[in-house]
Amino acid sequence: MGASGPKHRTLFLSDLHLGAVGSRSDHILQFLHENDAEAYVLVGDILDLWHPLLPYWSEDDQRVLNHLRDRQAKGAQIRYLRGNHDPDPSRAPASKRLEADVVDDLVHVAKDGRRYLVLHGDVADGRAVRSHMMTRLGSRIDHLLRRLDGGLSVLRRRSVPEARSMIEALLSGVNAILYRSRAHERRLITMAKTRGLDGVICGHFHIASLHEDHGLIYANCGDWVDSLTAIVEADDGGLQLLVWCPEIAASAQKSRTMGLEDAA
Repeated sequence: MGASGPKHRTLFLSDLHLGAVGSRSDHILQFLHENDAEAYVLVGDILDLWHPLLPYWSEDDQRVLNHLRDRQAKGAQIRYLRGNHDPDPSRAPASKRLEADVVDDLVHVAKDGRRYLVLHGDVADGRAVRSHMMTRLGSRIDHLLRRLDGGLSVLRRRSVPEARSMIEALLSGVNAILYRSRAHERRLITMAKTRGLDGVICGHFHIASLHEDHGLIYANCGDWVDSLTAIVEADDGGLQLLVWCPEIAASAQKSRTMGLEDAA
């Protein structure tokens, strides 16, 4: 944390999927280093540990948790919303736990007085889609496809550097097809209206959004598999959608490094 203090009042993050092959934990870590906050609201699907036969847990996955623990030790608040992929907190290994109560939803009061319903968002799915069995099945299919894609990536990128595979495009496009009617947004906004709130902040759908198309504010944090996005609350209470661009971040880091070398 810099001398000027945290950059944001509140940082809303969802769908990190730490422990899944598709998680971009390296970019999550870079983003967190550049975006300190007074409070962190983890809007579900932070851990994805459904792969006992093919476990996957990277050093960057652990560094993300360690960073959040360090921020918490320095006084930042961490609030944790349960997602459909998150394990029962009591069953997660100690090294993969955060010291935070896990709840289904909460009401966040912004600096400007607006009140938001915060929840993962899977309650807006049909009963069959959000069943425990479907979650496990979907997670394992994604895991196996991304393992296969990783094995093919070396051959693919020899011919077309940084090319996006058909598997990546397929997986990232599934949610856009499933939720193209935006009925899930209307259901969640109705829940917020029923409780007399000013909007909803959610995750789950891997579709980053910030708008008032349905009469109240709808904010979706996006994810850290494809969109690399987060919702932040600024000092005045307003919400913003941040998009992490690895290329710009790398360029900025290179400029800072060159500046240090020139100073030396």
